[in-house]
Amino acid sequence: MPVRNAPLRPLIKALSLSSASPTLLTSPSTTSYAFRRLFSNTARRNADFTHAVIGGGVVGLAIAQSLARKHPSSSTLLLERHNAIGTETSSRNSEVIHAGIYYGADSLKTSLCLRGKELLYSLCAKHDIPHRRTGKWIVAQNDLQLAALEQIHNFCKNELHVPIEWVSLETAKKREPAVRAEKAILESPTTGIIDSHALMLTLLGLFEEAGGTLALSSDVKGITPLGNKGSSGWELVVSDPSGETSAITTETLINAAGLGAVKINNLIVPEDQHKKLYYAKGNYFSYPAPQPKVNTLIYPAPEPGHGGLGTHLTMDLAGRIKFGPDVEWVDGPGDLGVNQARLGETIREVKRYLPGLDEGQLVPDYAGIRPKLGRASAVAHGKGFVDFYIEREKGWEGWVNLLGIESPGLTSCLAIGERVEKLLYGR
Repeated sequence: MPVRNAPLRPLIKALSLSSASPTLLTSPSTTSYAFRRLFSNTARRNADFTHAVIGGGVVGLAIAQSLARKHPSSSTLLLERHNAIGTETSSRNSEVIHAGIYYGADSLKTSLCLRGKELLYSLCAKHDIPHRRTGKWIVAQNDLQLAALEQIHNFCKNELHVPIEWVSLETAKKREPAVRAEKAILESPTTGIIDSHALMLTLLGLFEEAGGTLALSSDVKGITPLGNKGSSGWELVVSDPSGETSAITTETLINAAGLGAVKINNLIVPEDQHKKLYYAKGNYFSYPAPQPKVNTLIYPAPEPGHGGLGTHLTMDLAGRIKFGPDVEWVDGPGDLGVNQARLGETIREVKRYLPGLDEGQLVPDYAGIRPKLGRASAVAHGKGFVDFYIEREKGWEGWVNLLGIESPGLTSCLAIGERVEKLLYGR
């Protein structure tokens, strides 16, 4: 392991000096809490930082800004292995603000999506982040899909109390004449779309205004718990693009590394506790043709055992239509080229609800990878459902671990930030 005075140390010192008198947010939301630390006090004397967040995607940004703003006397470091924030799953998704209607009532995916949606719409309004409440239709073409819609409707009405309503087929023909639904349509009026890049830049701005430090091109290669399993803090060995490594110390460690989170986890725990990540690639195809024109997000009814929510119709804020993601299991996170061999299946899926699709107008657009903890269903059907894992690890001091943060991670990001802060400090 490199010695403590490795090359990153001057950089850390310079960053610390440059933010020695940061501009702090002093609104009541950042100063009115009575906090108690749920991690050891013994690491405070010598650690470089109070918090080290690994992963500069939308979830890591949300966590880092939450910690920096709510604890202005602390120091927070955000480590990102790439040369820019949010280059992986955070920028390669559907950019949908989800309603939180697909998952079990007692799941983290439901509670964090519902809370996150509320916080996200509020943040968008406050900071002028481009977004739009488009609403979403979930369409059923057969009796099996109709049963799924009825289950979602009853769940939303009786347990979640989330707005949901049936759209008559007659009304549907007037509103979206190009859309086909043989059996039924459910509408989620609180679903929307967002500019994910603008969101991440806003979160970064809030983080830096609160005195946070962002270190790009900083790949964590080694992690050592100090004292008794982190009772004296944590040492992180970080590599820069040239391959030089440096060591920093932190009181607390937050693993929000997304596609790299299982790798970070496995750097810490014994080999017999190692986890495996499954990579669900989603291919997207854009549709520049002017017809058929659709103004609402369209999702097929969920089907048990499917690794995603089906190939759906979404759009960006300029109205450009795109279809995806499908589910293609791949061996690693680096396979980001659109698999054009999936085009035929995409056409078949889309024409079930958009029969007027001009097949020749579909263009390969982009692909993203979802980090999954199992090859399981994306919705809460039976034993296949896998929830978010966000826990303060038992038996360790000051380590919060986030694994399997896929959809609805974007919608949930601010609520995840709240949860992590509570796990470290309580209320």
